[in-house]
Amino acid sequence: MHALDFVDPGTPAVPTTAEGVAKQVTVEIDGFTVTVPDGTSIMRAASLLGNQIPKLCATSSLKAFGSCRLCLVEIEGRKGYPASCTTTVADGMKIHTQSAKLGELRNNVLELYLSDHPSQSECCSSNNRCELHEMAAAAGVGESRYSLPAVDGVAAGLNHQGSLQDDSNPYFVFNQDACIVCSRCVRACDEIQGTFALTIEGRGFDSKVSASQAESFLESECVSCGACVEACPTTALTEKSVISLGRAERAVATTCAYCGVGCTFKAEMKGEQVIRMVPSRDGHANHGHACVKGRFAYGYATHTDRITKPMIRSKITDPWREVSWDEAINYAASEFKRIQAKYGQDAVGGITSSRCTNEETFLVQKLVRAAFGNNNVDTCARVCHSPTGYGLKNTIGESAGTQEFDSVMQSDVIMLIGANPTEGHPVFASQMKRRLRQGAKLIVIDPRQIKLVRTPHIEADYHLQLKPGTNVALMNSIAHVIVTEGLAHDQYIVDRCEIDSWEKWQAFVSDPKNSPEAMEEITGVPAMAVRSAARLYGTAPNGAIYYGLGVTEHSQGTTMVMAIANLAMATGNLGRVGVGVNPLRGQNNVQGSCDMGSFPHEFSGYRHVSDDAVRATFEAEWGVQLQSEPGLRIPNMFEAALDGSFRAVYVQGEDIAQSDPNTTHVTAALSAMECVVVQDLFLNETAKFAHVFFPGSSFLEKNGTFTNAERRIGRVRKVMQPLGGYEDWEVTVRFSNALGYPMNYTHPSQIMDEIAMLTPTFTGVTYEKLDELGSIQWPCNDAAPEGTPTMHIGHFVRGKGKFFVTDYVPTREKTTSRFPLLLTTGRILTQYNVGAQTRRTQNVVWHDEDRLEIHPHDADVRGILDGDWVGIASRAGETVLRAEVTDRVQPGVIYTTFHFPESGANVVTTDNSDWATNCPEYKVTAVQVVKVNQPSEWQKRYRELTERNTRIRRSAGVHA
Repeated sequence: MHALDFVDPGTPAVPTTAEGVAKQVTVEIDGFTVTVPDGTSIMRAASLLGNQIPKLCATSSLKAFGSCRLCLVEIEGRKGYPASCTTTVADGMKIHTQSAKLGELRNNVLELYLSDHPSQSECCSSNNRCELHEMAAAAGVGESRYSLPAVDGVAAGLNHQGSLQDDSNPYFVFNQDACIVCSRCVRACDEIQGTFALTIEGRGFDSKVSASQAESFLESECVSCGACVEACPTTALTEKSVISLGRAERAVATTCAYCGVGCTFKAEMKGEQVIRMVPSRDGHANHGHACVKGRFAYGYATHTDRITKPMIRSKITDPWREVSWDEAINYAASEFKRIQAKYGQDAVGGITSSRCTNEETFLVQKLVRAAFGNNNVDTCARVCHSPTGYGLKNTIGESAGTQEFDSVMQSDVIMLIGANPTEGHPVFASQMKRRLRQGAKLIVIDPRQIKLVRTPHIEADYHLQLKPGTNVALMNSIAHVIVTEGLAHDQYIVDRCEIDSWEKWQAFVSDPKNSPEAMEEITGVPAMAVRSAARLYGTAPNGAIYYGLGVTEHSQGTTMVMAIANLAMATGNLGRVGVGVNPLRGQNNVQGSCDMGSFPHEFSGYRHVSDDAVRATFEAEWGVQLQSEPGLRIPNMFEAALDGSFRAVYVQGEDIAQSDPNTTHVTAALSAMECVVVQDLFLNETAKFAHVFFPGSSFLEKNGTFTNAERRIGRVRKVMQPLGGYEDWEVTVRFSNALGYPMNYTHPSQIMDEIAMLTPTFTGVTYEKLDELGSIQWPCNDAAPEGTPTMHIGHFVRGKGKFFVTDYVPTREKTTSRFPLLLTTGRILTQYNVGAQTRRTQNVVWHDEDRLEIHPHDADVRGILDGDWVGIASRAGETVLRAEVTDRVQPGVIYTTFHFPESGANVVTTDNSDWATNCPEYKVTAVQVVKVNQPSEWQKRYRELTERNTRIRRSAGVHA
């Protein structure tokens, strides 16, 4: 069932090509004229006139199919009754959608469908819409001449009623009785999602929809994206939430709070209750598609674990005490004042979150700079994409990706480095897979065999399965081939790049030491494969690079980002559609948290705090003098806490005790502080070391904006009242006022107005414009009043592109006889980041614990079988996980996720970090693995600490 307020035109719009919009043609439909692009279906043209031709197998998200025979029309001068979904318009065509004969044909078809379909009352019991019964009612068809009378209450003749219902999936039900075998679900799985998990099994009367090989939906290859559920025209596929809660009454557009794709959704509501989330077909990032997290995993917002009352305690070993908002805020403010008076102005700081809105993040960094009086502010982007900001800023002039997601549909060769889109960015992965099925080539650079290496109807042309930690070496060897084999775009380089930097880099990569043959021993990748992949990318008309945390979370993360930019500049693959350098951001607002000035050395718009002119602008607006020296980064805060000079921190929406490396070190730093303030939905891992807890608000309970990985700013709209009483930005305002620095905002739109006034790339952004356009990609200013889908057209933001020499420097984290394996980490589709949200949904049906992937050879020599408990030990610590024996990883490499705090994945990771940004080296940790039969000592202590530090003393009658 499509969205509550969606009018389905039946077939897709004619796509815009590189040459522009198709030729326009004018037709007459039932006496009314309409002009549409050549190639438009009659059905869609009629819809534009408000004429909804009856249909069952057609929907605008799928290619025309022409099987239901309801949409027949008459065309003057043509014989027969063609299907309007598969027949395209021609100039001067005269079409009739209504006549006695058409009515007779349609009614006959409807009767045939109804003869083997549940009654209207049975369909209504699911609370879902049934387009078949709606069409029948509109045509005045109430009964079917083809239905045989029941005998003793049992339907006579052969039919498909009485089938077993498949309710195995936690989010939707499949009722075979209501299925009309229109194939919309099958086509949605194929065309939109690209999983090919559904099929029509059997022939003729025996035809039926089947998941995989006649399996249940849960056991099948289905990834629960929900495209089939939305495509279904009857009640055969229905959300369980609709069945249990009833139909929605209103729909509110908002932006998903999971990954960096930033899908637009319609939250369908009944009062204050979410009935379901439906991806908006107007969404510029997702075009009506979604994943299992965005569409279904929103139940965490009303989970019983939500903390909705402020709490305080003197010591972290004390029970929490519920208090009023006034008491909690005043207590936090008094503690921060006390600490600054005793230890100095720089003894406190704040941490922003990539899960919060732009407006909330902007306010936290303003709070730190203006109210705390220092620059000790950092963000969780420190531990993921900070090298992206540094590397791209220095090479091409802007700390963000260069393209919109739709650009991939014009790419000829896609190089995917250290990213796993089908797990981490599934909606974009589906779009990428569509392009690959159309013939684009794929190069995967990853130590692990991700699904895109080989998936239905797709196989990577090259999988360069390098050793963890050798990214830069491999990229230098690819660049060596580009330069020495004459594949560089010389004129582009002359026109758009600094020639002296090009000459230095050219000489560097041309050195035989950087050849694929010389680097093969380091990277583990056969030289011929490297040469072939380099030639494929270097000769592509449009070559695009997409990368993820497998690039940035290394000791040479910044170097690798620069190496990627070097390669794109050398081949002329920047500044037009279909190319580019595209970081796939992990969380919903990683890009935005960086844009808003969350780093200790930068104001919003990536301008350094030492710039007197920039600082003067902020000082004039904020009415205070600001520091000119950068503040502490997160790792520096930890060190300062342990040496006694950093004593308090305000953490909004971030869980550093679980997400940051070397957990023991992090928790020791938190324990050393005198006042830790946590603002979150749940009593997370960091809150176990906190003294003040401010209840947070979910994305459903607030207004604001998120900025996705393609720089797209999307509105977040409140659909229910905050369970804790306040939106997150309101809490920051109250905290600031209690500290003595006044903030007087009454709506997030006012905060955005301030952001626009102070940030050149946001100058033209307003809530009114966002409401009008749906979303905007910054820069948005006088030069680009509606935003910038493609950056660096004609010239780079910095003027001339700058090449950087990228020497390969091996990581300090090396294997030894004691630690002979390399651990790398990543994500899985059904869980998200630290799992605080998804662990509190039915997504745990698919993934309820972090597991350790180990190659069969490494498992065999250690006597490890699939499912065994194994101990993982590193120089930093040790933990215990269950083993999964698989050849997805190469010998010598193991892999795990980090979604469950009790797994302690980051107990093992070390303090090694990127040379420029301190981004942790999560992707390379030397470890040993042994079979064990009990939890690690850390896990035992973790359970004791959790029980002790999360006690709550409930108070009756507490209010603001």
